[in-house]
Amino acid sequence: MSLKFEVGQSSLTGPRTRNEDYVGVVTPEGEQLSIKGALVAVADGVSGNAGGGEASEMTMRTVTSDYYATPDTWEPLNALDKVLTATNRWLLAQANANRDMIGMATTLSLLALRGQRYYLAHVGDTRIYLLRDGQLKQLTTDHVWSKPDMRHVLKRAVGLDTHLEVDFSDGALQVNDVFVLMSDGVWDVLGEKSIHKALELYNSPQMICDHLTKTAIDHGSTDNSTAVAVRITRIGEDTLSELLAGGKHLPVPDKMNVGEIIDDFEVTEILHESRASLLYKVRHISTKQLFVLKTLQPLLGNDSDSCNGLLNEEWLAKRVVSQYVPQVFPVSVEKRSKLYYIMSWHEGATLQQRINGGHHFTVAGIAKVGVDMMRGIGALHRLNIIHRDIKPDNLHQASDQRLRILDLGVALNANFGTKDTTQNPGTPSYMAPELFEGESATVQSDLYAAGVTLYHLLTRKYPYGEIEPFQRPKFGEPISPTRYRPDIPHWLENIILKAIARDVKLRFETAEEMLLALEHGELKPILAPARTPLIARARLVKWQWIAMFSLILNFLLIYLLLVS
Repeated sequence: MSLKFEVGQSSLTGPRTRNEDYVGVVTPEGEQLSIKGALVAVADGVSGNAGGGEASEMTMRTVTSDYYATPDTWEPLNALDKVLTATNRWLLAQANANRDMIGMATTLSLLALRGQRYYLAHVGDTRIYLLRDGQLKQLTTDHVWSKPDMRHVLKRAVGLDTHLEVDFSDGALQVNDVFVLMSDGVWDVLGEKSIHKALELYNSPQMICDHLTKTAIDHGSTDNSTAVAVRITRIGEDTLSELLAGGKHLPVPDKMNVGEIIDDFEVTEILHESRASLLYKVRHISTKQLFVLKTLQPLLGNDSDSCNGLLNEEWLAKRVVSQYVPQVFPVSVEKRSKLYYIMSWHEGATLQQRINGGHHFTVAGIAKVGVDMMRGIGALHRLNIIHRDIKPDNLHQASDQRLRILDLGVALNANFGTKDTTQNPGTPSYMAPELFEGESATVQSDLYAAGVTLYHLLTRKYPYGEIEPFQRPKFGEPISPTRYRPDIPHWLENIILKAIARDVKLRFETAEEMLLALEHGELKPILAPARTPLIARARLVKWQWIAMFSLILNFLLIYLLLVS
């Protein structure tokens, strides 16, 4: 069930020679509406400055187009923040390049509607109001100076300053909510009572806008008069899994044997079998192209969480377009008789399989693995995806030596409302210390797992020892990898030790930072993280040491006093 709403808009020039207000309304349908939502916005070019109308128009066109070009895995407010920051830079660049456009700037009030929530982005003195259950509420704050003679002088606007500060907020939608966005040419003349009366008087958003703008002009507005109104008639579903509701009726296939056919694919090999999933190597019947088919164990056929998880995993994998991640082959839900998805096949083996086969990784080979792994992890992190299970088993090296990150089954993304973040999944020996304390996975916990992976590939050991499931480990100082392999250069050892630091603050902040350290190598070696002093590692126990030392010192002083 998708979100439904009605929209109306009106913009009058009034006594001005030109209309410098600009309205943006984008109402996509189907999957795009569920993922990105609809956008409604009003921009008012700053009067008195050259290029005010151009600033409002270009800001609106840029924001409403670039927002839909951002990754589907970005949350609306995060996407709007990135787009507005880039738009602000662009306006400043245009003003610097064209002397006639110096000072071009615009206000902006933007409303995004998606699922069961609304999202606001606001800068300047345009306004957004919400009428709910007969109560009118102003959702934005005017960014103007408080002095009476400067109440129309803006403190913030897009293109006004190199640092753009935008107000962001969000809230839940209700049926019959009415949002109205307007320029100061409307609200400054009418006041809240007249605005409230108009919203109560008309049921049609278009009639509301026509009434507001015309009444403002009739009451002596000296500015352009613009209004956009939206009435919510039905709220949508709030979870991404609803987008894939068509796949929920698909049954999980029985365990298949070589030679069996499922839809357009023939099973040629059983690649992997775990407690929850099955991987098959399959051949497309008509094209003869090889793929990998992933599905669930038959015993999980009635487990809705597992079925939804597989559908969500497919959705997420489709959004990752990178040579370091297997690509999903598009097979519509309507063409499937069973629950599965298809991804690209690459000849080769996982790094764990290579370890099990006795493969010896050279230092140069591990450095290349690290570079490729950071590029893949960086591609995921830029999409706000935390993998949460980086390890040799989930790193595949093809026959062309290309490394690919496998298995997004437990990946965490902000758009997923179904993921349980209270119990972190993953392999214990590769899990960061903070995850055992109940903290959520982060970029740094992925980089920690990558560091442990490089450590294990080089030494076949773990920096803090092997950790068994359900074990409550204690993390001291990691054992230097050169203890097991003296041939490891110090620059690589320092990178690994920084990645696996117990303290999150001592690790790399981003995958790109770790990638740069690996690429520079011995040319620009980094320093090893400082070892934690014993008293700091002792935590609360340090106070016991202090008390004991103080007691001994007191006894010593008393003894010396008696002796003397």
